[in-house]
Amino acid sequence: MERNMNRGTEIIMQGAEVKGTLSTPEVLPIYLTTAFRGGADLDELNEYYAVKGYTYNRIRNPNRNALAELVSYLEGGEASMICSSGMGAITTTLLSLADAGDHILANSNLYGETLEILDVIKRYGIESTCVDFTDIEAVRKAVQANTKIVYTEVISNPTMAVVDVEAVARIAHDCGAKLVVDNTFTTSTVIKPIEFGADVTINSLTKFMNGHSDIVGGSATASKEVIDKACKLQALLGCTLDPFSSYLCERSLRTLDLRMERQLKNAEALAKALSEHPHVLKVNHPSLPAHPQHDIAKRLFAKGYGAMLSFEMPEDREKINAFMRRLHIAKYAMTLGGYATTLSYPILSSHASVPRDIRLKMGITDGLMRVSVGLEDAQDLIADFTQALSVFEE
Repeated sequence: MERNMNRGTEIIMQGAEVKGTLSTPEVLPIYLTTAFRGGADLDELNEYYAVKGYTYNRIRNPNRNALAELVSYLEGGEASMICSSGMGAITTTLLSLADAGDHILANSNLYGETLEILDVIKRYGIESTCVDFTDIEAVRKAVQANTKIVYTEVISNPTMAVVDVEAVARIAHDCGAKLVVDNTFTTSTVIKPIEFGADVTINSLTKFMNGHSDIVGGSATASKEVIDKACKLQALLGCTLDPFSSYLCERSLRTLDLRMERQLKNAEALAKALSEHPHVLKVNHPSLPAHPQHDIAKRLFAKGYGAMLSFEMPEDREKINAFMRRLHIAKYAMTLGGYATTLSYPILSSHASVPRDIRLKMGITDGLMRVSVGLEDAQDLIADFTQALSVFEE
């Protein structure tokens, strides 16, 4: 229909379609659209829906799919589900793998909100048991006849205990369960859990994967069969990642190994310096020979020991306050894995909801501080922490 229309109609019609020949762009465009147009009539629609293309943003989006492809390569899996948060990825994965009457065996030393979601899904008849996964015999004994999922992090938050993923995978598969491993603290730069027997790897894309502290997202990587089932539930739960955040994360992942190389080296240097400081009671980082799972980390990790560490100071609240105020480089933030070094106080953040007696059994004392090591110069970081710790001499 070729005729001039009224202003209200033209505002809708003008500039709505690309005109001219398009070559392939160097960078994938951002598809900020709610839906994708189908055929001109019912016959064309039948042809359109016969191919798994794009219809509605919550179901599929080119930016999200591109990110999933890249994450799948990095983690060494067949397919990936990209979610609007790490917790979205964890919850969707658990609910897609377990049914009422099933049992989840989980590491007792997990991110606080992961422990909370295990309590929440008990309402739906999915029971869970938590044990210390650094004790392989305890893991073996805790398996039940109805255990369908074994769940752990590679490095525990915030005590940096390392789990022998390979040994846990054997236990899980012997009882017919799937091993789900949270790889957030390590990333595929350090370890690919799937290569050691994990069935699913989880990442909070918010953290090191994106690395720029400007998105919230999550992923699960596994076989195509597992991910297809999870994605159907994800669409119903509505926890898919938006196109712009997907684009930002895909862009950031191009430099993952470069960023991690610097952060891994910085973390080792800072951990060593802190371990030699007279007012630091304990340092938790797998690079240190005194770390209880140092040998396991050496065997499993391809590069470095992770860019997260924690250290224990005397339990003097005023001195800890003074230490935090005196730091120039590292600032407090309830996140991790960005380009800047940040602090977190676990009893007020990740484990605020964990009862004190349980927290202390996990090794989370009132003097424990977690550090996410960034891209700054290592010597500057060491100097900053050293001068701030001098408050304990005053």
